[in-house]
Amino acid sequence: MKDSIGVIDLFCGIGGLTHGFVKEGFDVLAGFDIDETCKFAYETNNNAKFIKKDVSALSKEELEEYYINKDIKILVGCAPCQPFSKYSHTRKSEDDKWKLLYKFADVIEKVGPDIVSMENVPQLIQSKKHKHVYESFEKRLKDLGYNIWSGIVNCPEYGIPQNRKRLVLLASKKGEIKLIEPTHTKDNFVTVKDVIGDLSPLASGEQDPKDPIHKSSQVSELNMRRIRSTPPGGGWKDWDEELRCECHKKPGGATYSSVYGRMLWNEPSPTMTTQCTGIGNGRFGHPEQDRAISLREAAILQTFPRNYKFVPKNEKVITKILARQIGNAVPVDLGKVIAKSIKNHLNI
Repeated sequence: MKDSIGVIDLFCGIGGLTHGFVKEGFDVLAGFDIDETCKFAYETNNNAKFIKKDVSALSKEELEEYYINKDIKILVGCAPCQPFSKYSHTRKSEDDKWKLLYKFADVIEKVGPDIVSMENVPQLIQSKKHKHVYESFEKRLKDLGYNIWSGIVNCPEYGIPQNRKRLVLLASKKGEIKLIEPTHTKDNFVTVKDVIGDLSPLASGEQDPKDPIHKSSQVSELNMRRIRSTPPGGGWKDWDEELRCECHKKPGGATYSSVYGRMLWNEPSPTMTTQCTGIGNGRFGHPEQDRAISLREAAILQTFPRNYKFVPKNEKVITKILARQIGNAVPVDLGKVIAKSIKNHLNI
């Protein structure tokens, strides 16, 4: 039956969500995104076509060409979530970015897929400021005849080694649908040590000669003093006064407790972001080595397989680009959870 099912991924990036479906045996036909730097990783690892195109410009005819000979059409995607995120400081462009979710709904209405999955940040339904955006999206799908399940997924409860919570929506025209039950509890969460504890040690700014993306950012002399003063699980509050940033000495600075922090070996990591390879951007310090986590470590914490190819062989790794790609990705194993839920729904 799987041969008669086709999946298209909107806002596909480097293929985290797509790869979860591939690992579960689905035929992913194509991914659409405006970021052409994602093309190599997406196509190389997923045997699917990457199309650089704005989702708002997609026509019904174009998408239906990919679904030819498929009896069941699945459309998945994660509209860029920065305008809804608690890390967002956007203002003027915020309303424009909301439109990406509405454009996703436009595509759903045009194509009429049998099953839809949407993944985004919890703030989309938790924030009074943004909740109407999600409610409008869900109502539109209900008006189109979809049965809907939605909820906030705590990633460690599904074996993902990252304290990441995501809003997941599943919608189907084929009856009731729901996410599979959690597979882990706090007693057996997958930890940072479980997944990156065996990687070769790195110094600040060093690259593993056998792995071009096991590469850490260079830490300044001042920041080296800071990280050496940071215990596992600690942060800037553990430093001597002379090491603290001016902003942290102000009353409002106390709210940024995670910046310059170290991870703990025996817990899941913090949420990976596009700036997760810098110690000043969150609790991204290695648990015991005096540096921020490497690109490889970030990718593993996002549950990308170690053999996932991110850049062509012998091509220079540009940290800023790859960190953005990894941080923006849907964790592969969350993609697998969504794909397994659809398999259960379809009894395959």
